[in-house]
Amino acid sequence: MRVAILGAGRMGSWLARALAKAGREVGLVEPDRGRLAAAAASLPAGAPGSIRALDGLAGPDGLRGFAPGLCVNCVPLGATEAAFDEALAFLSPACMLADLASVKGGLGAYYAALGRPFVSTHPMFGPTHADENDLSGQNAVLIAESCAGGKTIFLSLYESMGVRVFEERFEEHDATVAYSLATPFASTLVFAACMKELDAPGTTFRKHLEIARSLLSEDDSLLAEILFNPRTVRQLELINSRLAYLSHIIKDRDREEMGKFLSGLRSNIGMAPGS
Repeated sequence: MRVAILGAGRMGSWLARALAKAGREVGLVEPDRGRLAAAAASLPAGAPGSIRALDGLAGPDGLRGFAPGLCVNCVPLGATEAAFDEALAFLSPACMLADLASVKGGLGAYYAALGRPFVSTHPMFGPTHADENDLSGQNAVLIAESCAGGKTIFLSLYESMGVRVFEERFEEHDATVAYSLATPFASTLVFAACMKELDAPGTTFRKHLEIARSLLSEDDSLLAEILFNPRTVRQLELINSRLAYLSHIIKDRDREEMGKFLSGLRSNIGMAPGS
């Protein structure tokens, strides 16, 4: 099966390499010619598959002529449906659709209205910072509503890389993203907002600084869409309430309450009492 990928950014380029290494013939659609050429040339020699730069959507050298059996949408978050709408006229009715969007939003209803086979997934690791040559122990989510054939394709790909796969429904996944991504994102952004340069930072400060720099090297559109998840606001409210509680303890210099607070935190993160 030929696989077309819309978008040759970090995720699209990573997926193209991964699929080509697995023996797939991959075609890339990307308006940025420099990015397109770099992605097409990034496949190591000797890979069993191939990566081809497609000339737009129409014509024999474009998406139409490539005639994929699977079209994966890797454009920036927020433009997923628009990119599909533009590409659909150049895809056969049997072509399966796929997306790797972090926040699914209304994609479930969008796919249902189209009536096409689809698979929706989310690699819970960023190709910018993860070691793509060793993804063992990383996690990915397959959306339960996806068609069986699509699940099989991505399950096989993930398992070949040692990635653990979990299944969630559309609604469940966006709740997971709000908790597992938006919460640490927001906490890290607050840390960066309070930053000042230190000549001799401690170990903990340096570790937080590394995390902040890693996060802020991501695309603004990715950060914005994850934070704009409607469920993020509730997570921010929880953060604010815990900060208010901590401020109250510190102002009162209440050692007993501080001990209870820290004990609860250790329990939250799975630490045994006294560890």
